[in-house]
Amino acid sequence: MKYFLHQAERGMTTAEYTVGTLGACTIGGVLVKVGQSPWFGKLVEDLISKIPSILPF
Repeated sequence: MKYFLHQAERGMTTAEYTVGTLGACTIGGVLVKVGQSPWFGKLVEDLISKIPSILPF
């Protein structure tokens, strides 16, 4: 009996998949929006331009 109860809770159900997918899409949308903002582009550009001065060779 314990085996069957434990087996019944393996994996995600459809509702859990829905919530997980919705959460992942929301986080992805926020990351895309942040990535498209001008300040983020400037931040990445500044970071990349400083990399050669950080390297020891």
